[in-house]
Amino acid sequence: MTDSRETADTTETTRTDSSSPADQFTVTPYAVDGEIDYEKLLERFGADRLTDEQIERFPDHPLLRRRTFYAGRDVDEYLEAAAAGDPHAIVTGRGPSGPMHLGHVLPLYLAKRFQRETGATVYIPLSDDEKFLAKDQPFDAIGEHTRENLRDILAVGFDPDRTRIVVDTADADVVYPIAVRLAKHLTPATVEAVYGEQDTVGLQFYPAVQATHLLLPQLVAGRQPTLVPIAIDQDPHVRVCRDVAAKEALPVEKPGALLGRFLPSLDGPGKMSSSGDAPSIELTADPETVAETIRTHAYTGGRATIEEHREKGGDPTVDVPFQYLRYFFEPDDAELERIAADYRSGDLLSGELKELAIERITAFLADHQRRREELGSIEADLEPYRLTDEERQRALERAGVPTGLDR
Repeated sequence: MTDSRETADTTETTRTDSSSPADQFTVTPYAVDGEIDYEKLLERFGADRLTDEQIERFPDHPLLRRRTFYAGRDVDEYLEAAAAGDPHAIVTGRGPSGPMHLGHVLPLYLAKRFQRETGATVYIPLSDDEKFLAKDQPFDAIGEHTRENLRDILAVGFDPDRTRIVVDTADADVVYPIAVRLAKHLTPATVEAVYGEQDTVGLQFYPAVQATHLLLPQLVAGRQPTLVPIAIDQDPHVRVCRDVAAKEALPVEKPGALLGRFLPSLDGPGKMSSSGDAPSIELTADPETVAETIRTHAYTGGRATIEEHREKGGDPTVDVPFQYLRYFFEPDDAELERIAADYRSGDLLSGELKELAIERITAFLADHQRRREELGSIEADLEPYRLTDEERQRALERAGVPTGLDR
């Protein structure tokens, strides 16, 4: 049965404006604006805050321990399968419209931790078709972004035996027929209610493709709990897919979700973006670029003068370099609290806190870039991660799509 809250959600837009100007913000897969109230999003999207007990059952990771990923759907089913050693899967993808930055890669490193600790199968779809439809870029530019993004995804270091990377246009032989099968269970009214009015029929159809991504692990390997760790602006994709799965047209369970806050933009509150005016730190940035970007652009919680800062201290809750340490780049909780205490007391200056963030981020990027540079040709390195012929056939058969020339 479909959760009644989710049914209600799919009849309402994901724009979250209210009568109060302070509460006006927009969160959709295509736009994030305003100062986001994450608690209001849970009410309007119908998701549940993660409990302390659930956090403890996940593999230990600062993104969960510190509640960057703070809410979800059907989390217990996934945790029970992981604890029992039963099949379970993670789906987290990438829209290749430009270079990858820090905000893009953190869910991938979280998925890698799950895979290493519990043996999860990880599926990583790349929606090059959607980006062609949604962005003002030609196919050759999207293709080049796809190739470069694939190098960054491979550099994360997933286990090829338990990882499948799917590129929509390259794997259209399996993605498209399943999407057509699912599209029959999506109405234009549902799509418009969730996503708003779309500019093209391509984007109107895309939710069926996204649902294919999220159900593919079960279509390949049978019913199993599937968890989708995503920033909360991507939750509409999960909600629509859960509605489709609940219709029992296919042998699948509704995918679960792990919903996260945005890594803040360097210039203050909001979403870290590679497409707007806010600067971002790309995964290929050299140490000098990282340092200059943070020193020049990172919003701080410090005081106007050193004297005032020493006297009154800074505010780590709004300080972006501190938030970067908190999200991912300082794994030790005691050390993070020491940094926060020193900053509040005025013993640690804003410039010194920036240098700490620069040191940790450049060290992380150095390891990532080393693995990236060790890759050979993208075709050869990607091959072990692609769906096999047998997996493609199983997925199509479970979706009720005849294979071969007899379709």
